[in-house]
Amino acid sequence: MNAWVISADAGDATPLLAIDRETFAATIAAFGDAAQRWCAANAFAGEPGRFVTLPGADGAACAVLAGCDRRDPIFSLASLPVRLPEGRYALDARSLALDAGDIALGWALGAYQFARYKQPMRAPAQLVIDAATATRIAPMAEAIYRVRDLINTPTEHMGPAELAGAVRALAERHGAAYREWVGDELLAENFPTIHAVGRASHRAPRLAELTHGAADAPHLVLVGKGVCFDTGGLDIKTGDGMRWMKKDMGGAAHAIALAGLVLEAKLPVRLTLLIPAVENAIAGNAYRPGEVITTRAGLNVEIDNTDAEGRLVLCDALAYAAEQKPDLILDFATLTGAARVALGPELPALFANRDEIANALLGAADGARDPLWRMPLWRPYLAMLDSYVADLANAGASRHAGSITAALFLERFVPEAQAWAHLDVYSWNDADKPGHPRGGEAQGLRAYFAFLQQRYR
Repeated sequence: MNAWVISADAGDATPLLAIDRETFAATIAAFGDAAQRWCAANAFAGEPGRFVTLPGADGAACAVLAGCDRRDPIFSLASLPVRLPEGRYALDARSLALDAGDIALGWALGAYQFARYKQPMRAPAQLVIDAATATRIAPMAEAIYRVRDLINTPTEHMGPAELAGAVRALAERHGAAYREWVGDELLAENFPTIHAVGRASHRAPRLAELTHGAADAPHLVLVGKGVCFDTGGLDIKTGDGMRWMKKDMGGAAHAIALAGLVLEAKLPVRLTLLIPAVENAIAGNAYRPGEVITTRAGLNVEIDNTDAEGRLVLCDALAYAAEQKPDLILDFATLTGAARVALGPELPALFANRDEIANALLGAADGARDPLWRMPLWRPYLAMLDSYVADLANAGASRHAGSITAALFLERFVPEAQAWAHLDVYSWNDADKPGHPRGGEAQGLRAYFAFLQQRYR
């Protein structure tokens, strides 16, 4: 990874001082009158998001002062990798007392570049860190890079087979067991809704499964929505609505990355990762509005809208997960635009059928500064999914409470005795922000991993 350099000797690196308005005066005074005048000429006084390069006697940079927000240490300096000149920088001892791992992780996330199809204009500036810090933060940085890479890759190169391939590669890396059900095997093995959503594509739908861990360990199941492209089906999306639907497998990307973190950390769990991978396409055999599908759980679902496909591929996977009676099921999905209307692009909508699970996730989110927002499973709204010919519909006429009704649909496939949480996540940055480059994004991943570490370690 090119986000940092591991070196025991930072002597050739430019000193980088993280400061704020409160520490600016004392810090700059140590550099002398010329440095004070230089900062005044650049109207810099330690403001967050700004920096100034101090020239030495030979005109070369002798130090960089970077304004920092103590409340957001991870992302305070995350814009610097693409704003500072190329080269090596080392955090100076005169900086604010911030965790070096936080700074390094933010630097790594700000240095991310998706270069598969376009050569970057420049290489990011590099931060010199010690080997121990690198070891501590590398798994999370790599996991977030994995989420971004998977989402940013167009469907041409990230179809159902390729997404399942990412699960297979993870299994091979960690010595886990892997299997998948492809095409008509889904019907033979009773995964009818996954098959129905994906059958119109020229690329066969599939369900990928990774398993690892001792049989007597607490059983954790991660499920991720893997709709590699969503046309909306016969209820076709508008052009604008379809434009970025390569990201509709963002839930799968999160589940795969989280599974990788669990395996890398060797958490004492029996892990199952389930990725239903499909393309919701249009063809003569596409599933239609008004059809009734008997799901794996035995519930009959009327198709009200073929663009409510994510909950269909998830419901069979959730039913299969629940059959194993695990300790916990966590699912991730780019499920509804309604969640974005309610909470915007930066707040994933959390639903859970146990208060203690939700509260622990929210606590972990606060500690990791990786926000989640709990939404209610308001069960009276399940009436919005009533069907006069089936047990329930996959959508309804009302546009009210869309993220809630979607979560309630999923809950029908989770037994009441089963602990479960669902995350409706945007998985995307609409514009560049420090540490959050435009494109695919991991949201809630740090919070979820912190939660799992607390629960199982």
